[in-house]
Amino acid sequence: MEARDLMTSDVETVREDEDVSEVLRKLARRKFTGFPVVDEHDHLVGVVTQRDFVELFQPKDRSVWIPIGLPPFLESLDYHVDLSWDELETELDLLQNAGRPVREVMTEDVLTVSPDADVDDLLAILAHDDRDVNRVPVVEDGKLVGIVTREDLLRALHAERSTA
Repeated sequence: MEARDLMTSDVETVREDEDVSEVLRKLARRKFTGFPVVDEHDHLVGVVTQRDFVELFQPKDRSVWIPIGLPPFLESLDYHVDLSWDELETELDLLQNAGRPVREVMTEDVLTVSPDADVDDLLAILAHDDRDVNRVPVVEDGKLVGIVTREDLLRALHAERSTA
């Protein structure tokens, strides 16, 4: 089995210059969690996932750790203060980031395979310890020609072993 045997050829993509708000709308209407991002020539330039948007709307700089030292304690204690206003802050984040192009929030370092990549190549990416990859873009001459999801690979392996 090769990537071409497992991939979905009709891949839904977004353009790198699309607004964050438009990509969020598209993502909300789908059952999957991300899109390959292509340029005007349909070359793969990145991937944008729910994780990228979560980081946009939950910045880490809203927590402050204040050292407090009171006698008779010799060491200070760090006290956590959350500066978030929850829904209001999320809406402000959305307003602030809605018009940004998706190229500013996407992941650029994308692991890809060629159409003739074998199952072991796909497994090496999808089972990687350091990266949580759910889909692998299939690229030929820089252009996106398909995508293999973790689910695609599991189904194919199951079907192969069930018939053996």
